[in-house]
Amino acid sequence: MKHAELICIAEYLTHFKKISSISRADDNVLKLYFERGLPLFVDLSRNDSYMFQKEDFKRSKLYNAPFDVILAKRFANSALEKVEVEEGNRIVRLHVKASSSYKALFTTLQLEFTGRNTNAIILDEEGVVLEALRHIDASVSFRSVKVGEALLALPARELKEKPFVLEGSVEEYLKEAYEKRLHVRLAETKSQKRALITKKIEKLISHIEMLENEAELYAQSDEANHQGTLVLANLHRIKGYLECVTLVDFEGKEVQIALPKEAATPQMAANMLFKKSKKLRQKALSVHRQKENLEEKKLFLERLSQMVESAVDEEEINILLPKQRQVKQKGEESLYYETFFVEGYKIMIGKNEKGNIALLKEARKSDMWLHVKDLPSSHVIIRTEKQSVPEDVLLFAAKLCVHLSVTSKGGYLVDYTQRKNVKPFDGANVAYEVYQTLKIYKE
Repeated sequence: MKHAELICIAEYLTHFKKISSISRADDNVLKLYFERGLPLFVDLSRNDSYMFQKEDFKRSKLYNAPFDVILAKRFANSALEKVEVEEGNRIVRLHVKASSSYKALFTTLQLEFTGRNTNAIILDEEGVVLEALRHIDASVSFRSVKVGEALLALPARELKEKPFVLEGSVEEYLKEAYEKRLHVRLAETKSQKRALITKKIEKLISHIEMLENEAELYAQSDEANHQGTLVLANLHRIKGYLECVTLVDFEGKEVQIALPKEAATPQMAANMLFKKSKKLRQKALSVHRQKENLEEKKLFLERLSQMVESAVDEEEINILLPKQRQVKQKGEESLYYETFFVEGYKIMIGKNEKGNIALLKEARKSDMWLHVKDLPSSHVIIRTEKQSVPEDVLLFAAKLCVHLSVTSKGGYLVDYTQRKNVKPFDGANVAYEVYQTLKIYKE
């Protein structure tokens, strides 16, 4: 950000008297609520740090690192005493006073928009580092950022910037700052995630193509069974230890049958042919199940890809396909249902009938259950930990339920209730009477 931009924003912030709450909305994004208006977001990404405003910012997890604990302790419900911009540096300082049961605590949040060393540093009234978003070692920079050490001031320098003229209000400028980056960053994120999903789909297609032909396996099974039946019907005509025999089938046609080498008697040969037929049929059934499972996973990914394409903000895409999963899915979980995290809540959605059955079994009584009304759909479970579910989390779970269950566009009703009110029967079928309903539109 330009130094002149920071001065305008700092002047705007002086109109507020209180910071109601402050937390991380993403790894490098701070969210500040003042006593009125939209929240202020501070993106401290090294490649493009800036401030912006928007109505909604979906986050996947709740942060509880030492930095976040001290941030909440020192700044939540604090009086905003002063906001200043350092001369000769792109640094903003928010000075606050928080009253504890013992004494008033004076703290400074120093926001540094300095390129490679962009940072958020919490300082006490003596200028000692209480915590920082990024700890910087002396081996990396001449100015270390370490807890318990006094923070050195950055030397002032001449900032060569193009003139900045604020057109309109600061609120409009902060909203436009997000919108200006939105299209580029959204396009980049969609491109990256599209490539990731395409790669996964191609891998599934490759696995499907490598499977043996189900129809051929059934045909081979029928042939082995037919040959076993003919041998059994002609035991008196077949001598032991023959490698091949020609018999007349039930339609009067001659059939040449290669007998198993291990068979010492015609009876053994018939039994071995029947066993071969049974194995081929089981193999065909296994191939059918594998193919069905792979096709279901492919369909789920295709619907997920459509959801990514229709996303209107970067945060939603990163919830659907996070950079790094909070909990690595293993075993049956990864095969049959998918897990997402929104505002720290765990949302699980079945990929197929087995996934739906597994979710119904694993869900706790107080967990929230969702399903598209009167249509076949994935079951969705929100792990509540006996807490009430925020409306935005419930809406996002319902959106997942619709977008990952149906293909056609339109409005859909999603029923939801606690798991204890849902009575499963015949696999993934359920009955429920106590419920509420949300309406979700699929564009």
